[in-house]
Amino acid sequence: MNLPNKLTVLRVILVPFFIFFLLTDIVPFSKLFALIVFACASITDALDGHIARSRNLVTTFGKFLDPLADKILVISALVCFIEVEVCGSVPVLIIIAREFMVSGLRLVTADKGVVVPANIWGKLKTAFTMVTIVFILFCLAFLPDMLSGGVVNIIAQVLIWVSTLLTVISGGIYLDTYKDHLEMK
Repeated sequence: MNLPNKLTVLRVILVPFFIFFLLTDIVPFSKLFALIVFACASITDALDGHIARSRNLVTTFGKFLDPLADKILVISALVCFIEVEVCGSVPVLIIIAREFMVSGLRLVTADKGVVVPANIWGKLKTAFTMVTIVFILFCLAFLPDMLSGGVVNIIAQVLIWVSTLLTVISGGIYLDTYKDHLEMK
């Protein structure tokens, strides 16, 4: 297994630790640890792709697991945000629905020999959502009282909804780009 794939597997392995720290109150500074684990996992996302492309180490396993690892990490964070009452369920459900739709689209097109690569909108959506999650985790670690109301809460909600909007836009672009492969007659 090459280095980019090891980094992708590491990202998946970090998810349970992230969830534990985010949802527990028995560990001192648990929200700070959640922030650190999520940030490290997010960094592996940037590194694995860069290393794979720059060193010509792109593999089928990496193409499969990398987007799945991203989805697991991001969806885990968003679902946990519902649990800690930072986020409502509606944007999370929209984001999850888009992820299922794009994954299904990839399955259908792969059956026809067509690969659906991440486009700029998908990458923008992922980057913006990860920044949003880091912002919220930072607030949970250092400004927890401000997330229950006020300006910080408003900023967090706006960021979540912008992430949701980017998610819908990128999903729509994927559908429009590959609609011919769906044979919608």
